[in-house]
Amino acid sequence: MTATPGSRRVLLAAPRGYCAGVDRAVIAVEKALEQYGAPIYVRHEIVHNKYVVQTLEKKGAIFVDQTVEVPEGSIVMFSAHGVAPTVHAEAAERKLATIDATCPLVTKVHKEAVRFAKEDYDILLIGHEGHEEVIGTSGEAPDHITLVDGPDDVANVEVRDPDKVVWLSQTTLSVDETMETVDALKGKYPNLLSPPSDDICYATQNRQIAVKKLAEDAELVIVVGSKNSSNSIRMVEVALEAGTPASHLVDNAEEIDEAWLEGVTTVGLTSGASVPDVLVDGVIEWLAERGYADVETVKTAEESITFSLPKELRRDLRAEAAELSQR
Repeated sequence: MTATPGSRRVLLAAPRGYCAGVDRAVIAVEKALEQYGAPIYVRHEIVHNKYVVQTLEKKGAIFVDQTVEVPEGSIVMFSAHGVAPTVHAEAAERKLATIDATCPLVTKVHKEAVRFAKEDYDILLIGHEGHEEVIGTSGEAPDHITLVDGPDDVANVEVRDPDKVVWLSQTTLSVDETMETVDALKGKYPNLLSPPSDDICYATQNRQIAVKKLAEDAELVIVVGSKNSSNSIRMVEVALEAGTPASHLVDNAEEIDEAWLEGVTTVGLTSGASVPDVLVDGVIEWLAERGYADVETVKTAEESITFSLPKELRRDLRAEAAELSQR
């Protein structure tokens, strides 16, 4: 993949953009609006992407930070990142009909947390403090879970029994980052148990592998994604760690600084797991207008996973909400 002298090109990562969990969550909001009419309340951003959230708001979705902001007798949807059991309880107290759009891969981690807590393990949850997914998972077993925010945090970890400890992780972390933390934990707790299957999201892993491939040839890697998207931020870091001279995160083409292109013949382009392709297409057009008309797809994996829509969309939730509010 070498560029001819003077030529300018774009290496387009595949896979990129929407993962199955995000696709499911966004479609769930759209279907709920079609089926039940506006408004549909959504607790927190359905996915971490500004464009997606604004598009759904125009269709009638109302995003709230807390369950208490949802009027009694309404429909509320939980985001792809998952929520703690206390949030389900809050919704029941407010007599809300709920749609759970939690990504099935996140649900799997929740179930693992519940199971290990029942077996009285100390659970070391590798993840970023304050991230919605971490808050939701921690809420499944707050008395058993300790957050470990990277390898530097391992020194602060204390457990009751070093022979009965297990690690779980936020799904959107990088494989490299997670395993560095796991290795540090194993140095401290040699009998540390691993979860029954890899909890890193397949899409996160695939997108990072693709970024590493782009970084081999690109002098600049542009990652399309929002500033609050953990997996998008991490792809910028992965590109830089893999050796690309520069990498930047942008929400859309308008945020690209033309100065980044100085001396660059090959631009790598990818997008986070919450990003629709329309935003990537906008960046491709922007680059083409500046001489980067040659677009070459760099494929590193096939993705065929799909998830069925939340089961609640097969029910009459408006009737359920009305019935709940009368109780």
